[in-house]
Amino acid sequence: MNEQIQRNLKEMEINKFQKDLIQWFIREQRDLPWRKDSDPYKVWVSEIMLQQTRVDTVIPYYERFLKKFPTIEAFADADDESVLKIWEGLGYYSRVRNLHSAVKEVVNHYGGKVPDSLRDISKLKGVGPYTAGAVLSIAYGVPEPAVDGNVMRVLSRILLIYNDIAKPATRKIFEEAVREIIDREHPSYFNQALMELGALICTPTSPSCLLCPVREHCQAFSAGVEKDLPVKTRKKSTKHVDLLTAVLKTNNGRRYLIRKRPSKGLLANLWEFPTIEDGSFSPMRSTLSTYLKNELKIKARLETGSFAKVDHVFSHLTWTINVYAGTIADDIMEDVSNYLLVTKEELEEYAFPVSHQTIWKTYKEKNNL
Repeated sequence: MNEQIQRNLKEMEINKFQKDLIQWFIREQRDLPWRKDSDPYKVWVSEIMLQQTRVDTVIPYYERFLKKFPTIEAFADADDESVLKIWEGLGYYSRVRNLHSAVKEVVNHYGGKVPDSLRDISKLKGVGPYTAGAVLSIAYGVPEPAVDGNVMRVLSRILLIYNDIAKPATRKIFEEAVREIIDREHPSYFNQALMELGALICTPTSPSCLLCPVREHCQAFSAGVEKDLPVKTRKKSTKHVDLLTAVLKTNNGRRYLIRKRPSKGLLANLWEFPTIEDGSFSPMRSTLSTYLKNELKIKARLETGSFAKVDHVFSHLTWTINVYAGTIADDIMEDVSNYLLVTKEELEEYAFPVSHQTIWKTYKEKNNL
């Protein structure tokens, strides 16, 4: 932490800041399902879901998840397919795979009790400094920082911190700052209040400074530079990829061909319709037919034109998928690894990425299924 930030901290009325912030949180906090109690397992699940995902999106997923896996033991016993299915559509699937692995470790090595020490909880797969701090402070009352993008934005303004928040090393500066100002008697409320302030008041582009409960403590507001902070360099431009996909049903109309993606990489272990993932294609229909023949040793009769064009955006990548419908023989694919022929009802039980959920929904509507 540089000398300027240290001076800014010394100028701050920390006790009054804590009081103003926490009283506002108690009064104004949103009624969210994961705030009903401080069960460590539930806090952990909610924090993993909330990473890179909007609160409104998470709420129904969180409620469905806990209905299906109400205890840490129930989740640890779940098979991989049901874990991916309950997460289907929430994205960033490595989160739930890591959570599942970590929960198994908690059950096997910690007797089902989520560790309450920074050393032990940080050893769990997928638990970084933010998740560790959030679970420890909210569930156990440990005065540990929980620094995410919201918190860095809030504190960059309050403490006039110009360090680039896009750089990983900057997080350490904010963690040190939180250790100086955290309310050690109420760390749960303090950390949640900082997050809530960033979500509701101290927003990225148009902070509502006149409504802010800690405005008098904000050095950026005092200097008139609140809209200049935080400093954040832009991400590199995203890569675009064109894809071709085939929804293939057997001649008798009873089964559909799906495949499982590789166990590592993007959308690992999710299911999809046969897809070519690289490059631009011309002509598309014959390219897809050739791929199916060479890759799967099958002859597919594809319809003349694509029935859907699906665009999907990842954090680092965009997809445009042109989709064709077709038919294949009834008795193929029984012995090809990672491919299955499934009925319409069976297909609904497998976890698909959002783009292929959209493809299937469009296909069903088109064919009145």
